[in-house]
Amino acid sequence: MKTMPCICWGRVDVQKSHRSAKDGKSVEDDKEGHLVCRTGERIQERYEIVGGLGEGTFGKVVECMDHARGSTRVALKIIRNVKKYREAAQLEINVLKKIRERDRENKYMCVLMWDWFDFHGHVCIAFELLGKSTFDFQKENNFLPYPIQHIRHMAYQLCHSLKFLHDNQLTHTDLKPENILFVNSDFNTSYNEGKKCEEKLVKNSSIRVVDFGSATFDHEYHTTIVATRHYRPPEVILELGWSQPCDVWSLGCILFEFYTGFTLFQTHDNREHLVMMEKILGPMPRRMMYKTRKQKYFQNGALIWDETTSDGRYVSKNCHPLVSYKTNHTPGDAQLFDLLRRMLEFNPALRITLSEALSHPFFSCLSPEEKTLVSRTSRDLSR
Repeated sequence: MKTMPCICWGRVDVQKSHRSAKDGKSVEDDKEGHLVCRTGERIQERYEIVGGLGEGTFGKVVECMDHARGSTRVALKIIRNVKKYREAAQLEINVLKKIRERDRENKYMCVLMWDWFDFHGHVCIAFELLGKSTFDFQKENNFLPYPIQHIRHMAYQLCHSLKFLHDNQLTHTDLKPENILFVNSDFNTSYNEGKKCEEKLVKNSSIRVVDFGSATFDHEYHTTIVATRHYRPPEVILELGWSQPCDVWSLGCILFEFYTGFTLFQTHDNREHLVMMEKILGPMPRRMMYKTRKQKYFQNGALIWDETTSDGRYVSKNCHPLVSYKTNHTPGDAQLFDLLRRMLEFNPALRITLSEALSHPFFSCLSPEEKTLVSRTSRDLSR
């Protein structure tokens, strides 16, 4: 199960360095190169730290009051003082600047970068403050599925956002529920009779796409492996090269997770991952098998796999044809599963495009307001 590590306020591990800020206060890094943050301190005399939002290998994200913007609350991403992470952050800034350039009205559901700067070796990026990620919200809701009307609205926004990126020669490459945030994650609570438990229902399903640290322009070098394991398409596993359709595959995996509450491909092994794909989606095209350099996975045009092993039994027990996961027999459910099947097409050349997806019948009953995709802040949605 995926977890978010906690921020530990005021605790200082063995320090990597002590430096002095302009106001004479000590600036400290811990032994991993993370900036030591304390509530109430200010960064560049402008950003007053209010609390922690999350921490990862790249650094940490803190909530701050931006005193240059009338004490507006912002999310400040503070990159570790490590060369490779600083370089990666600069690449992300370049992408975010391009997005801001091409989307001045912030209509395409990409997180808005307000400012960036260097603070004693830490690249810092200030973003609009958003709500919880769609993963964290679902986790705190006992992994209950999202209502289909929320899935429909979120899916439409994601198709709209990703089409904008693709039209601007960008591929996100790391789409997952953790990288999709609600603008405002306030919720109502009701009792779920079927599950016999309390259920949280987000008040507004407006979302933003975040984390462009791995985003790649069409003309740039494409690394061999992209995407977090569970959302990785077959062409990446088989090292056949990838392009924008890899985002569409990831989106299909995400929408399945929103609908069921669990990951479609729960594995950490390439061979097992490919077997799961066949169990759920049907036979892999032979052309992909013969084209890949990963011939160790295949023999005579089929995956090498022993059904009698513990792994084989696990896959047989847990992986079934895609349509079998449909929990209701409504037209909306049928339309969603048709869209998922087209997003989860093995051959990236045949995978549905985002332009085609936006015209899919699944979205036909969205309200005019939902289709307008008016950009609103968390403050707007809390009114």
